[in-house]
Amino acid sequence: MKKKDLLNKTVEHIDIKAINSMDIINAMKKMSFSARDLANASDIYDRMLKEKKCAIILTLSGSTSAAGCMQVYVDLVKNNMIDAIVATGAAIVDMDFFEALGFKHYQGTSFVDDKLLRKLYIDRIYDTFIDEEQLQVCDKTIKIIADALPPRAYSSREFIWEMGKYLKKKAKKKDSLVQAAYEYDIPIFCPAFSDSSAGFGLVLHQQDNPDNHVSIDSVKDFRELTMIKIGAGTSGLLIIGGGVPKNFAQDTVVCAEILGKEVPMHKYAVQITVADVRDGACSSSTLKEANSWGKVDSSFEQMVYAEATTALPLLASYAYHKGSWKKRKKWRLARIFNTLK
Repeated sequence: MKKKDLLNKTVEHIDIKAINSMDIINAMKKMSFSARDLANASDIYDRMLKEKKCAIILTLSGSTSAAGCMQVYVDLVKNNMIDAIVATGAAIVDMDFFEALGFKHYQGTSFVDDKLLRKLYIDRIYDTFIDEEQLQVCDKTIKIIADALPPRAYSSREFIWEMGKYLKKKAKKKDSLVQAAYEYDIPIFCPAFSDSSAGFGLVLHQQDNPDNHVSIDSVKDFRELTMIKIGAGTSGLLIIGGGVPKNFAQDTVVCAEILGKEVPMHKYAVQITVADVRDGACSSSTLKEANSWGKVDSSFEQMVYAEATTALPLLASYAYHKGSWKKRKKWRLARIFNTLK
């Protein structure tokens, strides 16, 4: 079997604009179990969009972008349905930036010889395949961007902004999340930025520039995201998966308190996850439990225990077709930072 035999069927990203889920979500309101949870979560997200002065933070972990949800996130940006993003480095770099460079994710199978995949330089994400040689082009592109910047410590937001600027001129796929966020003034934070292709590219950059180089300051990330929370006041969280992005966004309330600023807990929160809470996992806590930490108000919160590629498109399509986003304030939160326009 050759490489081309396995990398021959691309993942196609779902278009929530073309599919209206309002009828099925409204029907789910009369059901039970996860169906009613998802319907309630959809209504809470719509409440966030209706609130006149509520900034919405999307937190993103897992591999939903590689699995076909990439366009969902782009549409949320373009239609003023989110105002800031906190994500894993893999979601932003290995998946979104990777495709913006003209590469693809491929439908594969988990029933495969992984030793064969290694021999062919194919990486596997469950039943999705990626060409490792193309991924290394992504690594080296990050190095090119870093080499062109003045040597200093950058927040991941600042560096991802430069990635968006790069794509504005050189993207082979124009509809990427990184470029859309750049164009619509949506800041993207990756608190574990180096845990991705970005990390390999920055290692290459620092190896070639041992004394004067670009580095990523995660503390600066935390301070900048907290500045957004302080400035916004009322906020809502749309949490896909969990992990570092979820807790990073939640912790801004506590960080603001440490800085002597009194801000309200996140008023709204929805989380779609398959994590179990009984062993203390679920990325630190359920949303209700986060109330005890002073992070999330328990008035409008909903856990949805479902695999995100099945639930997210339904929730996002429902909110898109209800149209509450059409009257929302445009926060353009990236503009609060001096380094941006």
